[in-house]
Parts: sequence; structure tokens; C-alpha cells
Amino acid sequence: MILNLPLNIPALSPASPQFINLYTDAVPGQAPGPVQELSEGLMAAAASVSPKYFYNALGSKLFEAITALSEYYPTRTEAGIFGASHAQIAQTLADRGIHHPCLIDLGAGNCAKAMALIPHLQPRQYVPVDISADFLKEAAEQVQSRFPALDIVGLGMDFSAGLALPDEVQAHDRVFFYPGSSLGNFHPEQALQFLQHMADPAQGRARGLLLGIDLVKDTATLEAAYDDSLGVTAAFNKNLLLNVNQLLQSDFDVRQWRHVALFNAAQSRIEMHLEAMHALSVRWPGHTRRFEAGERIHTESSYKYTLGGMTALLKQAGFRQVRHWSDPQNWFAVFWAAV
Repeated sequence: MILNLPLNIPALSPASPQFINLYTDAVPGQAPGPVQELSEGLMAAAASVSPKYFYNALGSKLFEAITALSEYYPTRTEAGIFGASHAQIAQTLADRGIHHPCLIDLGAGNCAKAMALIPHLQPRQYVPVDISADFLKEAAEQVQSRFPALDIVGLGMDFSAGLALPDEVQAHDRVFFYPGSSLGNFHPEQALQFLQHMADPAQGRARGLLLGIDLVKDTATLEAAYDDSLGVTAAFNKNLLLNVNQLLQSDFDVRQWRHVALFNAAQSRIEMHLEAMHALSVRWPGHTRRFEAGERIHTESSYKYTLGGMTALLKQAGFRQVRHWSDPQNWFAVFWAAV
């Protein structure tokens, strides 16, 4: 029997993640927006740009490439720790009564790290957060395709300016996931404040934190990770200037700058800079900044911790029952800290 069915029946489509873009310019009473922040940093006596401005769409893709480099050990070492310890991590959460958390992925990027954990932690909601909104939206769609029943709320957001999350994010059993040693981009005093906000019941309202941290090691290994032989990290660093040009309407010429990476042992941090190859001037609306040959823009600090130092910092911030897992060389560690 032939049925005459209407031809305008809509095709069923898979679920789509909800996406909220909170990344905008200055809001009265809150942290300065990109234009003000960038202008102030570039006009300072020692010029600097926050590393969060690495992550436009191209910068996010370049960082993906960095994680595949032989010199860049953090990503694969951290992945190895999660792969070996995911059952213990899940059991540690379960021992705290956390069986289906709201997993808040800070600096989610391509969401690959969370996708490896989702089958083991079985979150009731997944909240990827990143400043690169367009890149994150595509990544969240990929997560939804792999886990079609998962409730996903993507947030385009500068979480370094605060952890006030919208009502769409579930308040129950929040577990913050901050891998990749990105906490190392904060000065230790800023890191402490950030962790305190996360643990504060009135702000982050976390039940706990899963945190990836790079550990102190020999200088050669550290510097090679941030100055690879293919020059991908150099391209990543220089691309920051292209993002600044777009946000600030400035006229940086990337051909006039070179990438510098070094380990500052006194501060226990890797530093990345862009160094002017000759005297030059950069202009943007209302401002001109002259750089002499050899003058630098500080683009990133990546602090390296000891196991004891990070444990102490987490406890000072208000977390307790801190434990960690590390690789055989003790190059990297994953911490669980309960509130």
C-alpha cells in the first residue's frame, strides 16, 4: 500500500547545545573591557598584554597545533595522568557524594580534555567556558554530537574577570575543571584570589575543583616547550598582535617583532615576550606608543609549582581534602580539591 505523506514534515535533528556569549566590552561597575585593558597595558612603562588575548579563532587553532608538538609535554603528560587515574578520580568524587556533577570547563578550547572525562564522571550538565566564543561554539557542537543526551551550556566568557555564571548553569554539585596548567598564567596572588572566588559559596559555589598544574623541572625542558623548533609557538605569540589590531584598531606589523621565551628561575615562571626588532611606533585611536629596538611586550607568564606549594595554595584558598595524581617523572600533576 502506498501512503500519500505530506512533504513538509520537518526532519528530526539532533539536540544542539545552548550557547550564551557574555564576552562584551566594558560593563559599568565591572572589570575594564578589552579596549581599555589593552590600551592601559600597552601604554605602561613595561608594556604587557594579557595571555587571554592569544585566543581568537586562529590563536585557538594554533594552540591546538602546539599541543601536538614533541617539545610541548604538558598536554600529553596530563592526558596520561587522566587516562591512568580516571577511575580513582571518579571514585574520589563519589566518596564526596558527587555522582553526576555540573562540570564547568574553564578555558575549554576544543573541549577534548573534558570529552575524555565525561564517560567516567557522567555529568548531568557540561558547561564549557572560553573567551574565544566562535571557536568554543563549534567545539560544543562536537561534544553534543558525541554525547547527544548531555545538557550542554556553552559560555563565551572572560572568566578571569569573575565567576558569576548565568542561571542556566546548574548550581547543584558544581565541579570546576581547569586543566592545562592555565592557573599558572595568574601571578600567585591573583591565583589565590581566583581560587578563593571559586570556593566562595556566594560566587563560584564549587563542590570541588579538578586542576592540572605544571611542575618545576629543568630549564631546558621548560624553555623548549615554549620555543619549539618549528616556530608554532612563535606564530601563536605573534598572532596575539593580530587579535590586538582587531580589538584595538591598532597597526602592529607582526614582521617587526620576534618571539622570546625564557625561564625566570627567581619567579619560577616561563615568560613569553614579543621583542621589537628595530625602533618603531604603534598607533591606535587616541594613542601612539614608541618601542625602541629590543624593547619587549610581556605576553605571558606561566608559573611552575611544586606539589607542596600548590597543595598549600589550595588550602589557603579554602579548599580541603586536597589530593593529587602525577606522572612517573613528576613533570605534571592533577589535583582534586574539595570545598
